[in-house]
Amino acid sequence: MSIEVLGVSKLYGNQKALNNISFHVGKPEIVGFLGPNGAGKSTLMKILTTYLKLNDGQALVNGFDVNKNPKAVQLSVGYLPEHNPLYLEQYIKEYLMFNAQVYKIDKQRVNEVIELTGLTPEAHKKIGQLSKGYRQRVGLANALLHDPDVLILDEPTTGLDPNQLIDIRNLIKSVGKTKTVFLSTHIMQEVEAMCDRVIIINKGEIVADKNLNDLRNDAEQVVIVEFDYRIENAFLLKLPKVESVKNTHGFVYEITFKTTEDMRSHVFDFAHDNQLKILQLNQKNASLESLFRNLTTN
Repeated sequence: MSIEVLGVSKLYGNQKALNNISFHVGKPEIVGFLGPNGAGKSTLMKILTTYLKLNDGQALVNGFDVNKNPKAVQLSVGYLPEHNPLYLEQYIKEYLMFNAQVYKIDKQRVNEVIELTGLTPEAHKKIGQLSKGYRQRVGLANALLHDPDVLILDEPTTGLDPNQLIDIRNLIKSVGKTKTVFLSTHIMQEVEAMCDRVIIINKGEIVADKNLNDLRNDAEQVVIVEFDYRIENAFLLKLPKVESVKNTHGFVYEITFKTTEDMRSHVFDFAHDNQLKILQLNQKNASLESLFRNLTTN
């Protein structure tokens, strides 16, 4: 296993941030680590990357114990922390070259990760001149620089605009085809878009460990659609297999269907037949949201 967490606990004074948690992550696999703020996500990630010491239990990365063999763990892991630390006065290539020297790797690798992360158009700029999205790319490029087997990403998509989100998601999914990716987030849509599996933590304890396909196979789905003007809910209730319709705001509707069939094509046909324009059409995993709410609101 790429990551093994075995009965890990962490104390801050008298406060227990992690309470006897256990799970494992294989390769290749993209696992979303989901939980409310303060649940213990960042604490565990800092333990797995050797920034923090655990109090009880054992954590292994690529078979190396994080307490007994931290250098080997660091060489096995690419880490993007929540607050991406960068030298803003350095040029992108200058920053990555510096880190290549730290890892004692071929400088040609710098050009490879610049291309891999889509930084080539901005490579002539200082990091301080970059948008948030491109700064995240620099952080990912640095995490990938030494070609680690395991990527640990803490809130990698926070603060990105929709276009940047898509680019970073696609990059993470691409990397996850050959590596282990363990990413934390409190945004369920990010888990749905990128991950194979979700682990939910609440108040320092693991409360769920689910395969996303199992959740998708639940016989309920919610389609979110925005039209160009308001219509009566009664019209949408005539769609096949509809359970409920809710006008959430403006011209946006949440339509719940009782079926595993993807019903977005039916909504599209409805709009076409009624001369409506669709401004957005998305599907969300009602089961994942319900599971999260049920397990983290007590």
